[in-house]
Amino acid sequence: MRVLMISWEFPPVVVGGLGRHVHALARELVAAGHEVVVLSRAPTGTDAGTHPTVDETVDGVRVLRVAEDPPHLDFATDMVAWTLGMGHGLLRHALSAVLPGWRPDVVHAHDWLVAHPAIALADVLGVPLVATLHATEAGRHTGWLPGPMNRQVHSTEWWLANRADEVITCSSAMRAEVCALYDLAPERVHVVHNGIDLRRWRARRSSPLPATPGPRLVYFGRLEYEKGVQDLIAALPRIRRRHRGTQLFVAGTGTQRDMLAHCAAEHRVKTSVRFLGHLPDAELGALLRAADAVVLPSRYEPFGIVALEAAAVGATLVASTAGGLGEVVRDGETGIGFAPGDVAGIADAVDRALADPRGAARRARVAKARLRTDFAWPVIAERTARIYAEARTGGPQELARPKIPTGNLFDRER
Repeated sequence: MRVLMISWEFPPVVVGGLGRHVHALARELVAAGHEVVVLSRAPTGTDAGTHPTVDETVDGVRVLRVAEDPPHLDFATDMVAWTLGMGHGLLRHALSAVLPGWRPDVVHAHDWLVAHPAIALADVLGVPLVATLHATEAGRHTGWLPGPMNRQVHSTEWWLANRADEVITCSSAMRAEVCALYDLAPERVHVVHNGIDLRRWRARRSSPLPATPGPRLVYFGRLEYEKGVQDLIAALPRIRRRHRGTQLFVAGTGTQRDMLAHCAAEHRVKTSVRFLGHLPDAELGALLRAADAVVLPSRYEPFGIVALEAAAVGATLVASTAGGLGEVVRDGETGIGFAPGDVAGIADAVDRALADPRGAARRARVAKARLRTDFAWPVIAERTARIYAEARTGGPQELARPKIPTGNLFDRER
């Protein structure tokens, strides 16, 4: 099949896990004999003078990296306007540089940021539109849409989900969330897990961690409120009472870095929490191998690819059961689980992992073995290609603007 994939990130432009997902999926589809064109963008804050549009082939995938247009739009302060500008640029270059000599069998949109160009292209070409929803605005805010921008994003997600001929989510938890938020029938939504390339995690290097008198806990990922690192820091005094000298190493960047430092001071564990910032893959792999436990305390997690990355190096996993993370880390089988936001539960789960090294090692082996079956990219690409082949276009649709309930949207599910 000929696949036009549209994504707001593609390596080296990587904001979260979405960019690596699109790269790996596109590469595996090409390896399976499909033809893939990825329509993406240049880095934020650049323009055609510093980063002109590039049309290149990466791992057999044709990638069109579209330059930002001249208007002074800033993602942080003009997010919706910036997104519309990006969409216009993607659409214009698709029509002028890709489609004159090539026609896709399917358009695959990744998340709400590319809804406008993806819907426009599917409408004009008369081909099926497949949409992967990697997260939701309501989910990121625990069910709330506190401001106009949040409601704008939510309504765009609703539009993409309801216009798409097929919808994909990365976990069963996300499918339930998407169906409830956007009024979709469950049979319209497919679950296709994220995957992992084990080759990225084979390199070994010496541990970047200093010697410590007690256990070494590691968190890695974005430093945002929904990732729950503040809960892990709040649990650290209890953990240290049971396991003296425990240190927490935090790898990653995000908007809540200062808040987390304040949280460590507030709980009197400032000297026991070390912020490492962003680490290259090789250093991150060494960090995870040196950890006595990798703790992932997310309050909201559509999938939890970080759990796969930790499992790939054989790390002991302790994770919340939030969303898809609970499907990746099975309590007592591939790791130790706890309820999202449960500070006492975090301390108990870490204690269980540290108190039983042999059990932790056994669970780590099971978690790593599962990567070659449930989370292997060739399997994921095959499932996705099957969805493409079975998709039938419903054609252009004129949809009314959705009504957005006041209060917490998740309350409707109870």
